[in-house]
Amino acid sequence: MGWWQVNADTLAGSRFVVSPLAEAVSCLKTLERGTAAHPGEQGWLDAHVPLYRERLAGDPVTALLVRAALGRTWNADFVTPTPDGEGTGDFEEELERIRTWPPEVARADLTVSLGGPLPALLHRHDLPERMARLVEWVWTRTVLPEWPRRRRILEADVVARTARLSRGGWAGALDDMRSGMRWLGGDRLQVNKHPYPPREISGARLMFVPVTPREGWCSWDAPHRYAVVYPCAGPLAGGDGPAVAVPEALGALLGAARARVLVLLDTPKSTTQLVALTGQGLGSVGRHLKVLLDARLVRHRRAGRAVLYYRSEAGETLVRAQGGE
Repeated sequence: MGWWQVNADTLAGSRFVVSPLAEAVSCLKTLERGTAAHPGEQGWLDAHVPLYRERLAGDPVTALLVRAALGRTWNADFVTPTPDGEGTGDFEEELERIRTWPPEVARADLTVSLGGPLPALLHRHDLPERMARLVEWVWTRTVLPEWPRRRRILEADVVARTARLSRGGWAGALDDMRSGMRWLGGDRLQVNKHPYPPREISGARLMFVPVTPREGWCSWDAPHRYAVVYPCAGPLAGGDGPAVAVPEALGALLGAARARVLVLLDTPKSTTQLVALTGQGLGSVGRHLKVLLDARLVRHRRAGRAVLYYRSEAGETLVRAQGGE
């Protein structure tokens, strides 16, 4: 299994980073796969897969390139550059990392993701530029129109992970972050199930990067930066999701509308998200949140430009006691 040796100083300096480029690449991987990981993703695929396939049909070199780059067990490194960790959130600045990747290094990366020699059609110098154009197309056509909503989801996941970190330490925050990842104890973090040799990353910057599709990978710019890209928690990644049942006793205690807000806060959400999920007006949701905050059933925290609300321990206990989870 692949694991990283991480000392206390590296963990103490680690951080969560929102990366528009990672979101775009994860969406590219989803489009290439062509199958929905959950019901909330199906509508997005139905809207974008036909245009994606049409674009690749007219560009056979790029079509072969993306299939080679997104290997069965490994992504070509130049497609998934490690974020710089500065948190600027500038897509064009991140994309430039792909565009300016040395062509000879990109070809070497592809032999790793392919697990064999490069096809003759890919023996060319414009592969980084071609990949950058495709990722930019995915970003512009499929991600950017809904980026504000996606960013709120990513920021909510970060708040939820941070809350779990404060309650259960790094083991609680990381163990279910992505398939095959868990804290092994001591100073060892298992990042996947592949039989790769251990990596000593003490002293490096360690970043955790959420994305909304059910995709994930590890990357590094050794020895300075390492990143784990992971899918958001299921309830967040699925978008608004199905209607949430409110226990009758909880509705009688708090009022049905207010109880629904409390039940929905199993993961952090903004006022805007609660308005969309409940169908209530902004003023009504705001009044419910104030009452819940005053009763200490809910807490709030700023994430970027948004204020996210989530259940306190008292709120969790109340919902569980009434059979809400």
